[in-house]
Amino acid sequence: MAQGLIPVTEARARILAALVPTATEPAQLAQAAGRVLAENVVARRTQPPGDLSAMDGYAVRAVDVESVPARLRVVGEAPAGGAYKGVLGEGEAVRIFTGAAVPQGADTIVIQEDMERYGDIVIARESSVSGRHIRPAGLDFAEGATGLLAGRPLSPADIALAAAMNVPTLSVRKRPRIAFFSTGDELVRPGAPIGPNQIVSANNDGLAALIATAGGIPLDLGIAPDSNEAIRATAREAADADMLVTLGGASVGDHDLVQSALAEDGLDIDFWRIAMRPGKPLMFGRYGRVPMLGLPGNPVSALVCAVLFLVPAISKLQGSDVTTPRTTLARLGRSLPENDRREDYLRARLDHVPGDLPVATPFEKQDSSMLSLLSAADGLLVRPAGAPAAEAGQIVEILPLR
Repeated sequence: MAQGLIPVTEARARILAALVPTATEPAQLAQAAGRVLAENVVARRTQPPGDLSAMDGYAVRAVDVESVPARLRVVGEAPAGGAYKGVLGEGEAVRIFTGAAVPQGADTIVIQEDMERYGDIVIARESSVSGRHIRPAGLDFAEGATGLLAGRPLSPADIALAAAMNVPTLSVRKRPRIAFFSTGDELVRPGAPIGPNQIVSANNDGLAALIATAGGIPLDLGIAPDSNEAIRATAREAADADMLVTLGGASVGDHDLVQSALAEDGLDIDFWRIAMRPGKPLMFGRYGRVPMLGLPGNPVSALVCAVLFLVPAISKLQGSDVTTPRTTLARLGRSLPENDRREDYLRARLDHVPGDLPVATPFEKQDSSMLSLLSAADGLLVRPAGAPAAEAGQIVEILPLR
């Protein structure tokens, strides 16, 4: 490996080790989806609270329908949300509906399709063993049981479970505030007048979208001109953020000023340069009390690096127990040559194949200036450093983007 370059996994581990989760705050259930749970959730009730019917039919004693046809007398009704108050006796049945409490004395449900009713008399045409079509008390969970563990990003199903456990408010981590800015005299915002030799900046808006999608609060500090004073002034606006991200200015060119500018304010660099493509000039350190991630200025490189490093960082800041990008497997759609000493992330299209793994076909062009290909990509095909040549059909690792 080239001197001074560190592997992707090591870089991510060093970033995550330097981060401390945000403080907690209460969130009503309706506002908690996507947030990261900060405290375990314990059930405040048993669900179901008693034995309930799982079907529409008749509550009976199993012993009374061992031999069929069996003649039973209907002595009452148990509607959904209601109950029959008496005790079921020999040869008796109670009309019952899904969700109703099973009457005392009954131990099984005969579904209505297996019963014939004539006034107050029903004829069971099918037998039913004890416990059939009954949801016993505590089938889902019992009072005092831990239903959700801290560190879990909350899904809609998690919110529904908390509601069923009678927990209306959850303790979640605060959304981390991620401040960021681009550098470069050549950059202008979309829609602004474009001067000679200037280009439209795609980084700020793309990164803002990624941060929001990952659960953070994007704080767009704009574009800093290429001067130490401007870069320092812009970076100081991130003093209250949970993380600072710079875009561009972290390479080795004469105009890449981020390191030199912020060094005047005590920037402490942990590492600089990663053995990956695209995105080698990536930097991490601490700017005052604020962790700082320096992304490449190239938009494709910036977004790929953000997926690999910033998204896990936002997860760690939220206290999530999921801080490693989740990959999946696919079959390679076309042959690839051997890889060099840098880990490759190739933009690829994924095609579904019934009964088999999807097919991942990397685009022929992988130029890091081509945002159109990143937009069209379904995933990033991960090629380890030094990987041998690969033939079409081989199983490969994919980092999904959608």
